[in-house]
Amino acid sequence: MTNRDLDFLYEIGTLKNMQRGWGQHINQKVGSVLEHMYRVMWLALMIAKMEKVGDEAKIIKMAMAHDLAETRTSDLSYIQKVYVKADEDRAEKDLFAGTMLEKVSLETLEEYNKRESIEARIVKDADNLDVDLEMKEIEANGFKIPEEWNVFRKMIRAEKLYTESAKKIWDEIQNSNINDWHVKANKWVKLPDAGK
Repeated sequence: MTNRDLDFLYEIGTLKNMQRGWGQHINQKVGSVLEHMYRVMWLALMIAKMEKVGDEAKIIKMAMAHDLAETRTSDLSYIQKVYVKADEDRAEKDLFAGTMLEKVSLETLEEYNKRESIEARIVKDADNLDVDLEMKEIEANGFKIPEEWNVFRKMIRAEKLYTESAKKIWDEIQNSNINDWHVKANKWVKLPDAGK
């Protein structure tokens, strides 16, 4: 391992401090870029399983790399992108330059950015769906999502999602309860003698 590899590890660690850009427009704290990338990875694997396609190793690498350039470009919101063009290609090249991961990571990101492979499309679907998961979480915590956003997210479901599985997940998210997982797994349900 070289100093350049260590620099890279420290740099990607800063993504835990970077909030996603869209949070500005709803005046709510949203997950960090690092948190987003982690859930995108798991979501992409689920979509691949549902679709019964794709190379899981490639999907994991793609999901874990898809927003790394944001250490240098920031996560621009949908409003900022109207006015600012981030040079993500340059940021990706500079980020990985001189690291032991340079070649494989740049090839992975190039494939992701083209959106031609099923793996790239699955990861992009997961990237889009993570916003809907987080909106559901924010709403469950008492914040009303503006109706305009719901209209916009329906358009994304209809026009931007590549896979039928992603569309199905989107539909399921809309009717889901974010608390089901812990309500059904708590000690009062799992351990009948708890508290006696």
